[in-house]
Amino acid sequence: MADKKIGKVNHYYDKIAVAVVKLTGGDLKIGDTVKLIGKDGSEFSQEITSMQIEHANIEIAKKGDEFGLKVEKEVKTGSEVTK
Repeated sequence: MADKKIGKVNHYYDKIAVAVVKLTGGDLKIGDTVKLIGKDGSEFSQEITSMQIEHANIEIAKKGDEFGLKVEKEVKTGSEVTK
């Protein structure tokens, strides 16, 4: 199955390793695997283990939501998020 672009990184907090993601195409839930693709060609995949909206834990993020995503590696603003 081909990866589908579902959002992009609008900001990255390096001290807490959290990316702010804006979902533009589809839903995302705890347990899903996403791939983060940087403009420089860097990419990595990870399982979603923690998402928050305004410091409240959420299980599902819906299209249009902007949320904090705990990431395992540094990502750059503008990176694509695919599922």
